[in-house]
Amino acid sequence: MRTARQLHLNTNITGLGRHPAGWRTLHRPNAIVDLDFFVEIAKTAERGKLDAVFLSDALAVQGHASGPSQSLEPTVLLTALACHTSTIGLVGTASTTFNDPFNLARRFASVDHLSKGRVAWNVVTTYDPAAAANFGAAAAPDKSARYERAESFVEVVKALWDSWEDGALLGDGATGRYADVARVHAIAHHDRFFDVEGPLNVPRSPQGRPVLIQAGGSDAGKTLAARHVDAVFTAQTTLSGAQQYYADLKSRARAFGRDPDHLLILPGLYPVIGGTVAEALSRKAEMDALLDRSNELNKFAHALGIDADALSLDAPLPYALIAASHRTHRSTGFVDATLQLAKAENLTVRDLLDRNPGAHRMIVGTPEQIADNIETWFLQRGADGFNLNADVFPSGLAAFVDHVVPLLQRKGIFRTDYEGRTLREHYGLPRPESRYAAASMNVADADAALRAGEARASAE
Repeated sequence: MRTARQLHLNTNITGLGRHPAGWRTLHRPNAIVDLDFFVEIAKTAERGKLDAVFLSDALAVQGHASGPSQSLEPTVLLTALACHTSTIGLVGTASTTFNDPFNLARRFASVDHLSKGRVAWNVVTTYDPAAAANFGAAAAPDKSARYERAESFVEVVKALWDSWEDGALLGDGATGRYADVARVHAIAHHDRFFDVEGPLNVPRSPQGRPVLIQAGGSDAGKTLAARHVDAVFTAQTTLSGAQQYYADLKSRARAFGRDPDHLLILPGLYPVIGGTVAEALSRKAEMDALLDRSNELNKFAHALGIDADALSLDAPLPYALIAASHRTHRSTGFVDATLQLAKAENLTVRDLLDRNPGAHRMIVGTPEQIADNIETWFLQRGADGFNLNADVFPSGLAAFVDHVVPLLQRKGIFRTDYEGRTLREHYGLPRPESRYAAASMNVADADAALRAGEARASAE
């Protein structure tokens, strides 16, 4: 039986897969810039009726090029993928710290038109000092400044996407009217961050606006999400922690006057799949054997905001030291999820390094175990769905599509076919009206009333 509430699933393309050494099993050195590689991923996801493919992004070389990271610019790659797919959603990451609102609004609106309404922007702020150096900045702004700019940035982008009302593009060859200028609006946005007059030079998106997604886990990030976005990607490692986060975000959305069902909560999930538990463990062990453990330890310490020397492999995390660290180049969501997992299961540093390490929840097991776990989190309101992280592409995603998706379909919690064409339709989200439409309607009503009054006066 099909449940009224339906699960949502994206596939998250980070590097060539979530496992740091998975790329070494591919023997495909150019995959990170090979369109055919990404097309195979997108087509596999579409075959599984997933909601979207999601492209993360990085604005600097990560880890001294020790492994593949994001390389191709997301909106460029999504445009190419739109030509090779017909229905799957297309999510691209772009930073509010090192972009301009007009150019970004134009890029995403353009891809939304070219894909016939399948695009989302994943809103992020950038705290990486290496990225800042690539844009002529001595350092990335602190968290407060980043999120203040992000709030303004998102507001400008939404206003630009609204600046053309539905139906404003006429293309009427008989009358020579290309656009209804009364339904194309300047936004006249002026604050301490941006002065943008508008309107956008791209007509209104097929979705009204491209879908907005956000991935911050800090209090400022959650406020931004509750006020503006349609879906949140989050790092959650325990069901109780996920349920608290879920309830908090839905409550915040309600406080902003929004329907909480229109803010989807999609934690990351990292499945390693085998026909048996032994096969799944063997698959993971094969990749683990190729890891540079010292490099992984250094990356883990950096993400926690502490020095690697402070970590002892067979000891618990230094919780007090992590709490005392005020470094701004760390993700609040990652740290919180890691600490929750470590405390819930009393894990050592070595245990955590074996778990991803801690960033997104890992399940090593059979399709049945993974499907049952997904169902539990979904039904118990720990998630509206998941942002899936294949251990290595394309095989990790193909295993999920071929062996886990059918089980979710039989449980009645996941679609057996797409019921619409746009990403908003996949997510079950309403199509937003332009903020300027009501004002235009009032002007039109006033003009009509004036003309009617003039007609009555003439008749009298």
